[in-house]
Amino acid sequence: MSIEALIMVSRFYGKDSEYVLAGGGNTSWKDEDTLYVKGSGTSLAAASAETFVRMDRKALARIWDRRYPESNAERENAVLADMMAARKPGEEQKRPSVEALLHDLLPFGYVVHLHPALVNGLTCSRQGETAMKEIFSDGGTIGAVWIPTTNPGYILSKAVKTAGDEYLAKNGKPASMIFLQNHGVFVGDDSVEGIFAKYGEIMEKINGRVKNRPDFGDEVKLTSAGGLAGDKAGEIMQTIASLAGASAFMGGSCISGLLTDAASFAPVSSAFTPDHIVYAGSDPLFTDARDDAGIRLAWKNHAEKTGRNPKIVAVQGLGVFGAGATIKAVQLSLDLFKDAVKVALYTRAFGGPLFMTRDKIDFINNWEVESYRTSVSAK
Repeated sequence: MSIEALIMVSRFYGKDSEYVLAGGGNTSWKDEDTLYVKGSGTSLAAASAETFVRMDRKALARIWDRRYPESNAERENAVLADMMAARKPGEEQKRPSVEALLHDLLPFGYVVHLHPALVNGLTCSRQGETAMKEIFSDGGTIGAVWIPTTNPGYILSKAVKTAGDEYLAKNGKPASMIFLQNHGVFVGDDSVEGIFAKYGEIMEKINGRVKNRPDFGDEVKLTSAGGLAGDKAGEIMQTIASLAGASAFMGGSCISGLLTDAASFAPVSSAFTPDHIVYAGSDPLFTDARDDAGIRLAWKNHAEKTGRNPKIVAVQGLGVFGAGATIKAVQLSLDLFKDAVKVALYTRAFGGPLFMTRDKIDFINNWEVESYRTSVSAK
C-alpha cells in the first residue's frame, strides 16, 4: 500500500465523469498512524501528493470520546475544530475532507467515496434500500450496508460507525460497501485492485436493473461568454447574465422532455444529493416566461420565496439555463443538473425519484463546510 497507489486510483475515477463531477468524491489511504485523505475542494482528476492531508489517527480516534453540542451549527464547528487539530505538523494550510472521520473508521487501507449517477439512481429512489438488499443479498465479494438519509460530516460518521459495528457483530467481517441514501457510496479494500473489482461489481449489478437511459446525442450548449445570435435562448442568457454575472444554455431532446409543464419537470425539481445542492442549487426555477421582464419577475419571486438566487432556470418548452458569478460556476451547475436528469431516469428502475428532505437540504444550504467547498471549486 502506498500514496502512489492512492494517487493512481484517485485520478482513475476522477477523470471519468460517470464517477466524478466537479470536486465531488474523496479518497484515502491509511497506515497504523496516519490517514492520508483528500483535501476539501481539491480535484481527484488532478490528484498529487499535495492533494492529501496527513491526519493523526490517534487524534481522530479521540473525537469519538468527546461530547458535542446538540445544535447543528455548534456541533459542526466544534467537530471541525477537532478535525483541524488532528492535522499533522506541516499540514496547517490544508483542509481535510469533511468525511475524514468516516474514512478513518472504515477498517481498510484504501477507501474511495464517489457519487456515480448510476449508483445514485439506486440511493435516490423510493425503493432503494429494498433493491440494494435484493441485488446484494448473497454478499458476493461485498458486505453491503444501507444508511438512511443523514446529514454529512460527524452525524453521518456516527451512523456508519453504528451500522458497521452491527454488521461486524452479525457477520464476523466488516462491511466494505456503504450505500448512503441521497448521497453516494463508500468502498473499502486493502488494495486498489480490490477497490476496482468492487466498484465494477456494483456498477454492473445496478446497471443490470436499469431500463431507462439518458441520450444526450443532440445536446446543444451556448454560453453568455461567446458571440450570441439574436435568438430566444441568447436573449434569455443575456437577461440571466445581467442578474447573476454569467449564464449558459443547455438544450436537446433529453432536456426538452422535462419542460412540457411543471408536472414533467417534477422529477428534477429538487435536490437528490449534497453535490447537487452545492453546484446546481436546491431549488431550480421553472418558468413559462420568455421575455426579459418575465424572466426578471420570475427570478425576483423565486429569490424572495427561497432566500437565494437560482443556479438553474428551466424555461418551459425551450431549455435549461445555468446562472452564476462565473462561467465555471455556471458550467458546473449545468453539469450537475445533467447528472440529476440521469439520476431521475435511473430511479425509474427502483420505484421513482426520492429527493432529500427539506431539513437535510436546509442543513447543506447553511453548512459552512459546503460554502467553503463551493468557493474553492467554482473559482
